[in-house]
Amino acid sequence: MIRTLAVTIHNEFIENEDIAVLLADQTIKWFWADFRDPSTQEASRLETDFAFHPLAVEDCFHSMQRPKYDHYEDFEFFVMHSLQKDTFAKKEVDIFSGRNYVVTFHLSASPEIDAIWEKARTSADFRQNGTYYIIYSIIDKIVDEYFPPLYQMEDRLNEIEEKDADKTYRDLIDEVFDIRGDLLQLRRTIVPMRDLLYRLLDLRLDLITEHKAYYRDVYDHLLKQTELIQSNREMTSDMRDNYQTINSNRMNEIMMTLTIVSTIFIPLTFIAGLYGMNFTNMPELTADNGYFITLAVMAVMAGVLLLLFKWKGWFNIFK
Repeated sequence: MIRTLAVTIHNEFIENEDIAVLLADQTIKWFWADFRDPSTQEASRLETDFAFHPLAVEDCFHSMQRPKYDHYEDFEFFVMHSLQKDTFAKKEVDIFSGRNYVVTFHLSASPEIDAIWEKARTSADFRQNGTYYIIYSIIDKIVDEYFPPLYQMEDRLNEIEEKDADKTYRDLIDEVFDIRGDLLQLRRTIVPMRDLLYRLLDLRLDLITEHKAYYRDVYDHLLKQTELIQSNREMTSDMRDNYQTINSNRMNEIMMTLTIVSTIFIPLTFIAGLYGMNFTNMPELTADNGYFITLAVMAVMAGVLLLLFKWKGWFNIFK
């Protein structure tokens, strides 16, 4: 689907006019053509009507592109990445900027493009400022949409840190690892966008230089998002380390308990084994009170060992 929005030199809006007509009309101040999941015939108009370079057109269909900027003789080409809200997967949004037009290209629905489109139809700022303001607004909207998932993850990590009463440590740490994976996915989207904005601010590009304050604001947002990702990842690392420490302490307690029990029963087992041998010539077997004496000796030995362990402080680990 192709839709167009144009403003004449008399500040009148024109919607859904054919691209060829807009390119030929001298009264057009600027126009915006949006290609959303275009057919092969519609996509071919990027070359036939706009004469865009084949390499730039080819990049529009390669979803593995990094965010980038390419300068061509008659136009500028940008590759941006927006976020799929439910999966945090990145979606490519391509922008062409010419003398008096902006062309956006995306192979799936883009809420960011739709939101800016509605604003452009009604806002006087777009009517007056034209193409640079459209490009800035699209980039700014894409970057702003990175904030909600980051804030959601931060809130969830704070909840996990306080520990939900209904969940075990294993459930919580599984959730921490899920959040850590999402943060990594966000980082792969946000950091390249940050690098791209840094590069654009460093270039002497009229589109950027004349409105540097706007793009510097977007770059500041990306810096903040990068810091949020880093701080959240550090928080997940701390939680992971705490979980491992808790597990180690629990294992130490279990091993200490088993050691104490085993140590107490070793001499008792020796005595029981000794008198369990079926030899005929064992004087103690014929003693009248031998059974009770043996039990008493075993109880004394167990008591002495318990007192020894207490004196050495072995039971302090259970406090």
